[in-house]
Amino acid sequence: MFAALADGSRRSMVDRLSRGPATVKQLAEPLVMSLPAVLQHLRVLEESGLVRSAKSGRVRTCHLEPAALNAAEQWIADRRAEWLSRLDRLGDYLETPELDSEGDQS
Repeated sequence: MFAALADGSRRSMVDRLSRGPATVKQLAEPLVMSLPAVLQHLRVLEESGLVRSAKSGRVRTCHLEPAALNAAEQWIADRRAEWLSRLDRLGDYLETPELDSEGDQS
């Protein structure tokens, strides 16, 4: 999933889809690339589980998959909590009076 979000064009598509469903044409409009390139980016997003699409006649409409973003959000929150805990422990350690070479507190 994070590999799919590594590309700015795909992040732009996800951002647009966060406001609601969009057609491939609507997703392609702000991007400076060919339609086949847009379709390749959409394929990556679909394979990652972030986006799903459905075709009705000649129009393909894309939708964001919130569950996939929730999983990413949870992973990030877990990493944040882990690092905050580490930083708290480091702060506690740095505030502890050091012992000199004879074991007496300085």
